[in-house]
Amino acid sequence: MAISARIKKASQRAVKPATLPPDFGALGEPINRAHPFYFGFIATLGVLSAIVLMRALASVSQIFVLILIALFLATGLNPAVEALRRRNLSRASAVAIIFASVIIFVIFFALVVAPPVVSQGTQLINKAPALLNDLTKNAAIHKLDVQYGIISTLQEKLKSVTSNGTLLFSTFGGVLGVGKSILSGFFSVLTVLILTLYFITSLPQAIKLGLSLVPASRRDRVGRLTDAIIGRVGSFVGSQIIISILGSIFILVLSLALGLPSPFAIAMIILVCGLIPLVGHMIGCAIVTVIALTQSVLIGVAAFVGYVIYIQVENYIVTPRIMKKTMSIPGAVTIIAALIGSSLLGLIGGLLAVPVAASIILIMDEVIIPRADAS
Repeated sequence: MAISARIKKASQRAVKPATLPPDFGALGEPINRAHPFYFGFIATLGVLSAIVLMRALASVSQIFVLILIALFLATGLNPAVEALRRRNLSRASAVAIIFASVIIFVIFFALVVAPPVVSQGTQLINKAPALLNDLTKNAAIHKLDVQYGIISTLQEKLKSVTSNGTLLFSTFGGVLGVGKSILSGFFSVLTVLILTLYFITSLPQAIKLGLSLVPASRRDRVGRLTDAIIGRVGSFVGSQIIISILGSIFILVLSLALGLPSPFAIAMIILVCGLIPLVGHMIGCAIVTVIALTQSVLIGVAAFVGYVIYIQVENYIVTPRIMKKTMSIPGAVTIIAALIGSSLLGLIGGLLAVPVAASIILIMDEVIIPRADAS
């Protein structure tokens, strides 16, 4: 009896009709993609998406700049880390030594350079009226002043801002602006240092991860090219440091010869400015000239002329030879790449232009030219 009941229930479940899907009506006509409204709607969405993307990229452009600087520094410091590793040190220990050296240099620079810069700036402001009067005593400058009124305009502007209280107000605002800039610069430097530490620590893992995406048949060759490119970036950083040291030594000798105050601090400033391609020495020349003008007009002119002569020697003789020796690229390519990079991306472009040009030449020598010869 129980068996027959079970068979009956199983048969009822077997013949139970399947559940039909809900009916939402018939499908309509497909959208006519050739219709002007459809085209205008899609085009408007594309334009709006591009605008939003550009605004988003513009808002985070400073972050990208800091990331590029940190990646550049990490790649440039990697040869020093590898040199320490060849002395039977672990990568963590080598990174710690290099990074500690960088931090010590930053602290030493801030302690040595900041006080003389502030004192020299204050001294220049106090001597500004006397310097303008000394300039008018020169016959050639006086003639130019009579024709164009440059010195007279500067004197009137200086008198106006000191007589009506504008100088006090602008100084107060300037103090706030300088304080904000210093705070922002401190956090930027701190961010770059932290990112550099992360990048230089995880550089082998990042390279390994990137090579894992390359087909196995080409992985060895791509790995060797990657190591060569990283080596060229490191060579560029080393070359730039050598050039900066030469510039700072020259300015140290020039400062001692002209009797400028705080010559070692001035040399440290030029050491940092020399790391910036193209515009670095322009900034350094302006700083040295301003400091020299606090002594006398003649010393200021001598410092300016001497620095300009050194810049020409460095740009056309020293830099091309060092870059050609360390990176195996022609001197003309070095100058042209730096000019193009600075025009496109400013300071970051100037920093990245030369190693990018060296990497392109390497890829052409190892990949493109052999294929062209074999075809």
